[in-house]
Amino acid sequence: MNESFLYTKPNIIAEIGCNHLGDMNIALQLIDLAKSSGVRFVKFQKRNNKELLTPEQYASPHPVSENSYGSSYGEHREYLEFNIDQHKQLFEYCKKIDMVYSTSVWDCTSAREIISIKPEFIKVPSACNNNFEMLQILRDDFDGQVQISTGMTSKSEIEEIVKFFENTNQAKDRLMLYACTSGYPVPAEDSALLEISRLYKLYDHRIQSVGFSGHHLGVALDIAAYTLGARWIERHFTKDRTWKGTDHAASLEPQGLSKLNRDLNSTFKALKYKSMDILPIEVTQREKLKFRPK
Repeated sequence: MNESFLYTKPNIIAEIGCNHLGDMNIALQLIDLAKSSGVRFVKFQKRNNKELLTPEQYASPHPVSENSYGSSYGEHREYLEFNIDQHKQLFEYCKKIDMVYSTSVWDCTSAREIISIKPEFIKVPSACNNNFEMLQILRDDFDGQVQISTGMTSKSEIEEIVKFFENTNQAKDRLMLYACTSGYPVPAEDSALLEISRLYKLYDHRIQSVGFSGHHLGVALDIAAYTLGARWIERHFTKDRTWKGTDHAASLEPQGLSKLNRDLNSTFKALKYKSMDILPIEVTQREKLKFRPK
């Protein structure tokens, strides 16, 4: 990060994803809990499972049976899926309480459906950032910010994504890349925070901004990520980390999200130079403690 970099107030996203267990009441509770934690952005997921999965994948058992909500992986995914009308309800509820709704889209049908709601931004998860048919829909038919996660993605693949948006002169104004490691949870040594610096070095003049999507435990790494320049910090959010499901163990509960919000905003306030040689808070201590040559 160079000295001319200006820190802005951190944008913190509580990624609810599918941690609502397919229950609208829990989804609404999680929005309320995110708001009471001081966070303004929430994110869900939208999938058309029969488009996304092959018939074999749909009919196969969940790879971790104890996390499954159905007799097959397809049934599990359908159990957790909200339809577009439910997403509209979530969008309207967020507007009502001054929250910002968004979602990740996993396929072309879901992309078109969510575009119809007109959210401020839509995210592309690491798993399908190479679906250029879907990326074209988001690039050409959506006006908001496109956030793309770069977990399990090679450097050449990231470059291809950026160039795809540059082809229509939309990367600089609309594209945001997340530094990310895909795992649930991810140990500190695999979080690779300096990827944030690498993304800045390569793309600061080519894309809108850089973020950090973390799947680690605790909140210390998020503070480091923000200090390195991540303008968006995304963390999975749940009401109870012991609930059944893949994402809960790598999620923050309300107390953790509140702490993240507090610590990131304190860091934002602290990241500046002294406005004068001797700050007003130092004057009394200087008069009392500063060595005076005889």
